[in-house]
Amino acid sequence: MASCGGRGGGGGGACQSNCSRSEDDDAANQIQIEETLPNLSINGGGGGGRLCSKCGEMEQDYNGMCTACFRSFLFGKFKLAVTTNAMISPTDNVLVAFSGGPASRVALQFIHEMQCKALKSWDASKSQALPVFGVGVAFIDESAVSSNPSREVDQALKEIRLIVSDLGSPHKELHITPIESIYSLDCIEGRNRLKELLLTISDVTGKEDFLQHLRISSLQKIALENNYNKLVLGSCTSRIARHILSSTVKGQGYSLPADLQYVDSRWEVPIVLPLRDCVAQELRMLCFLDSLKTQQLLDRPSSGINDLVSLFVARLQDDNPSRERTIVRTAEKLKPFCFNKFVEHGYHDFLPSRLRPKFQNVEDTESNPSEHLCPIW
Repeated sequence: MASCGGRGGGGGGACQSNCSRSEDDDAANQIQIEETLPNLSINGGGGGGRLCSKCGEMEQDYNGMCTACFRSFLFGKFKLAVTTNAMISPTDNVLVAFSGGPASRVALQFIHEMQCKALKSWDASKSQALPVFGVGVAFIDESAVSSNPSREVDQALKEIRLIVSDLGSPHKELHITPIESIYSLDCIEGRNRLKELLLTISDVTGKEDFLQHLRISSLQKIALENNYNKLVLGSCTSRIARHILSSTVKGQGYSLPADLQYVDSRWEVPIVLPLRDCVAQELRMLCFLDSLKTQQLLDRPSSGINDLVSLFVARLQDDNPSRERTIVRTAEKLKPFCFNKFVEHGYHDFLPSRLRPKFQNVEDTESNPSEHLCPIW
C-alpha cells in the first residue's frame, strides 16, 4: 500500500487521515491525467506530441484533434445545420449579422467559404442553371449608448471594415448602421430620442433586453431596405443555453420554443442560426488557431438577470463542459411552432433529394395553427 503523499495539518509527509491507495490506483490515475491533459489545452498540453485522433498524421492542437480536423469538425456541424434545415438556397440573398465577436466571425467565415465553393461549382457547371447566393454583412454601431472614446470607436469600425474586405472575392457589401437610426435618419435626433427612451427604463435587465430588440429591429431594417431575404445570426449553443435560463426566469416560457430553433420566420426577414450546435469555447479556439481577427471593443457586457445567468452557466460549465449542450437538449423537448421551418412553395426544389420529403410533407395543422403568437414589431 502507498500513502497519498499529501500534507496534513501536522506538516508531515502523509496527510494523517489514515487514507491509503494501491500502486495500481496511482498508475491508473496517472494514465487518466495524461489522457485528459491534451484535451484541455493547446499543443497537446504536454502530451508529448500525440497525433490527431481523426487523421492520425498531425499533432493534436485542441480536443484531441489537429487544427485541420478540428476546423473540419466545426464546419461539418455548421454545414449540416444549414443543409438539413434548408437555411440557404441558391436564389437567396443572405445578410450576416457581424458583431465582431468569435461566433459571428466564424459564421461570416463559413458563409464566405460556402459561397466560394458554390461559385466554383457554378463556374465548373456546363448549364449554370442554379445561381450563387449573395452575401452581405451588417454591423450595428452602438457607440451612442456606450462610454467608449470616439477615437477607439473609429478604430474599431476601421478594423471591422478591414475584416470584411480581407475576405476577398466574392465581394460582400458592408452595412454599418447606428442603432439610433431605427428612430430617425438624423443621427442627432435619433440619438437624443434613444437616450430619452432609455432614461425611462429603470430596470437594468429591461434596458438590456430592449437594446437587444433594437439590434434585431435594426438588422431587419437593413435587410428589408437592401433586398436580403435571410438574416444569419451567430448565436451558438452557449448563448442559447443562457437565453433559455434567463427567459425562464423572466416568465417568457411560452415563446421560448420559438427562440431556440434553427429557423425563426416570425420576422419579415427570417432568422437562421447555423452555429446553434457549436459552443463558444470551440468558436474562440477556432479563431485563435485560424488567426481570425475579432473586434469586441463595442460589445456591451451583460447585466442584471442576464449577467447572473451567465455567471451561473459559466460555473456549471466549469464543473461539467457538457452543461450548455445539456440545457439546450433539454429545451429542445419543447414543441416548436409552425414558423420554425421553411414551408414556402418551391423552396424544397433546391434541396438534395434525400431531404425534400422533410419539407414537402408538412401537415396542414402546421400550416394553419390553432394558436398564434403576437407579431414582433
